[in-house]
Amino acid sequence: MILIGLLIIAIGAFCQASSYVPINKIKEWSWESYWIVQGVFAWLVFPLLGALLAVTPGNSLMSLYTADPKATLLTIFFGMLWGVGGLTFGLSMRYLGVALGQSLALGICSALGVILTPVATDLLGLSQGAVGTITGAVISGVVVMFIGVLIIGLAGSMRAKASKNDAKDAAEPQRFNFGKGILVALISGFMSACFSIGQGCGANMHFADTKPIFQGLPAVLLITIGGFIVNAVYCFSQNSKNRTWGDYRKGNLWGNNLIFCALAGLLWYSQFFGLSLGRGFLQDSPALLAFSWAILMSLDILFSNFWGIVLKEWKGCKPKIIWVLGIGLAILIFSIFLPQLIA
Repeated sequence: MILIGLLIIAIGAFCQASSYVPINKIKEWSWESYWIVQGVFAWLVFPLLGALLAVTPGNSLMSLYTADPKATLLTIFFGMLWGVGGLTFGLSMRYLGVALGQSLALGICSALGVILTPVATDLLGLSQGAVGTITGAVISGVVVMFIGVLIIGLAGSMRAKASKNDAKDAAEPQRFNFGKGILVALISGFMSACFSIGQGCGANMHFADTKPIFQGLPAVLLITIGGFIVNAVYCFSQNSKNRTWGDYRKGNLWGNNLIFCALAGLLWYSQFFGLSLGRGFLQDSPALLAFSWAILMSLDILFSNFWGIVLKEWKGCKPKIIWVLGIGLAILIFSIFLPQLIA
């Protein structure tokens, strides 16, 4: 059962890592235009369809959300913070470079998501004794996972230095600022981890007869609604600033762009749909259940690098760099199973 749960989470992570492939097929739209359109599918349409799977006969989503207004509002609030985290994610890469900035932000997001979720839900009065899930096995998994992420970041930094002509892979020297970068990575990582905290706030947001594999989906909808609100405000402000409102009036592009935005949205949402389903199979392993957020983040990083290899982004790198990357990926994979091994 545990392996099935991990496999489902892995499939969702692979889909998420593939979600940017359809975006490359979008034509003649600015970033802010296609981002919010794919967001309609990623943060509203598919999460709603997923949440409906948790509704049992004779009940409704609205009755579920109104049963505990405090949990509902807090879940949306942390979803909005998560939305801010996504928007500030790029700043960490600006100050530290793509490899190190992304690795630090994702590593911090993963670690804080695991640690702060039970702490926050206990402090907010939404759970009792959740802090007890932070065992030595879980902390060990977080530490090893973080080491793996940093080694992958090191490989990326080595690759960037070896590719002096690739401005996309290295922070511009005049913008590199380690102090600011660490601060921004901490902020971005914490904000992004709020998705996990939101899931904790909505952990009890399900009907008594809802199947375990669907129980987390109503909370995901509230979180993504919060994230959609933040992203919509930002994207529409960018439409005004950059005068790109005309993108939406290009009728001849809507057929193509809508299809690929919907596909990108579906693939992105699959990670949290898979996480909810996978957690339903991890009920017999409290350690992996508590560590599941880090498992998803680790697999996201793993498959993102897989696509980098497939798309030949690492082509031409020295064997030493490939070895460092391989070591980091191996440690990341090992961290996924570590909590269960030592629990």
